[in-house]
Amino acid sequence: MTKKVAVLGSTGSIGNNALNVISNLAQRLDLWGISANTNWQALADQARRFHPRFVSIGDGSCRERLARALPEMASRIVPAADFVEMAAQEADIVLVAIVGAAGLPPALAAAKAGRRLALANKESLVMAGGLVMEAARKSGAEVIPVDSEHSALFQAIQVGRPRDVKRIIITGSGGPFLGRDAGDFGRITVEEALSHPIWSMGRKITIDSATMVNKAFEIIEAHWLFGQPADNISVLIHPESIVHSLVEFSDSSVVAQMSLPDMRLPIQYALTYPDRLPSSVKPLDLADLPGLTFRKPDLDRFPCLKVGYDVARLGGTCGAVFNGANEVAVAAFLDGRLGFSGIYGVISRVLDRHTNAPVDTVEAVFDADRWARAEAEKCLQST
Repeated sequence: MTKKVAVLGSTGSIGNNALNVISNLAQRLDLWGISANTNWQALADQARRFHPRFVSIGDGSCRERLARALPEMASRIVPAADFVEMAAQEADIVLVAIVGAAGLPPALAAAKAGRRLALANKESLVMAGGLVMEAARKSGAEVIPVDSEHSALFQAIQVGRPRDVKRIIITGSGGPFLGRDAGDFGRITVEEALSHPIWSMGRKITIDSATMVNKAFEIIEAHWLFGQPADNISVLIHPESIVHSLVEFSDSSVVAQMSLPDMRLPIQYALTYPDRLPSSVKPLDLADLPGLTFRKPDLDRFPCLKVGYDVARLGGTCGAVFNGANEVAVAAFLDGRLGFSGIYGVISRVLDRHTNAPVDTVEAVFDADRWARAEAEKCLQST
């Protein structure tokens, strides 16, 4: 049976790959709707190519431009809040590929509505993992991770039983500065930080990869997705990005998921699970590989990674504060207002000033987020 798919954040890297997957599986997947924040030109192009039922643009000033570009679809261009609610009620699968805190409301709406939530937004679980997973449990929603690492863990865990999982191991390429002298981090430029050696991603997540905040977020995500305490989660640097993550079971067996680095594979799996269908991803030929290497991360050189373990242990509003402070610090770095090493400095100072509290409501999450952003701006002004 054909499944209706809503892609939120369709003009980004994940969104574009998702549309590619959907078009290749038109007999199984129907594009119900697409949304973007400000890139109305790309959204209009996608609407002309893929003919979704609904289209939405988050920035109100761009909506009129989008309507002029798509006169034949003017009645089907809906406000962002309405699109989120409609997607949660009408689509079978909601793919949340929005970057940042803005991804939490649609993720929570899909979870509450009992839909399949294909989650590519790290911040939803970092900020409010308990709320999202509890909402999914109550409604019967499926939360299927799209991140390559968590998709790999999701696949590997199915080999055994959840209670037999001893440890989960998240791999990471190490980003562009794996071999760079730590004393030189203060001179890293924006252009250098945006040059990822493996993955093509948006600007914000590429910086997160360079600081290893993305791995810190993935530790927190794994804690919520798989119910594992922080002490059962490890990180390994794997520059080749072939082994996407591993699961160690109680009998000491280790199961890995491997493939060439191509986001279409985890996206397709999230959309078609439990079925495995032919894809356009190039097969992996192990004989062609020069070798696979692994090493433990250096927490002194990448201190943001340690923050991930601390936040996973503490829970509460720490996740929202971590994310909010990081978003402000990354934006400041991209704008030239903060040095690369200063990103961790802002995060650590904001967390030091924070009084942790339970996360009982989404309002508590966004209150903590607003506080963290204001504190991060204070830090920037005093830098």
